[in-house]
Amino acid sequence: MAADPWHGTTILAVRRGGEVVVAGDGQVSLGQTVIKGTARKLRRLAPGGAEVVVGFAGSTADAFALLERLEKKLEAAPGQLQRACVELAKDWRTDKFLRNLEAMLIVTDGAEIYVVTGAGDVLAPEHDVAAIGSGGMFALAAARGLMEGDLSAEAIARKAMAIAADICVYTNGNLTVERIGR
Repeated sequence: MAADPWHGTTILAVRRGGEVVVAGDGQVSLGQTVIKGTARKLRRLAPGGAEVVVGFAGSTADAFALLERLEKKLEAAPGQLQRACVELAKDWRTDKFLRNLEAMLIVTDGAEIYVVTGAGDVLAPEHDVAAIGSGGMFALAAARGLMEGDLSAEAIARKAMAIAADICVYTNGNLTVERIGR
């Protein structure tokens, strides 16, 4: 019998008022057991001096392998986040080693937000909100509703993540928040 799958990530990105906030919860679960409640699932990259924030869901080792590749793509195409993400997605889908990696990424430079997947997807959100992970759809729905008010990007992200943590057993309220603006 196979081991229980790893669960327990919610990553949310919200763009409002010239800044993007990315929030990630801290829970990692194995089956129905919480393994860690304080994991950090956001990373700040600075290839060539340009700042990029990445949130990841899925296998941590796989995500770190993808982060290294993304950083190289960003160094090869400075200031071209979309191009770097597309090149990563192409490699991810076609490379014999990479296509077995199980993770998803939210990537932002403060101007653009992309969800990057191993299926070759590079998706920009239509409503300035993107989410991935076990509680991603709960956080996405909450954030979309909160976008109708006048809250800041960070306030929306924090409230939406709190709602997701109340609903999804694989999400906790132990947040890491990164802010990036253009």
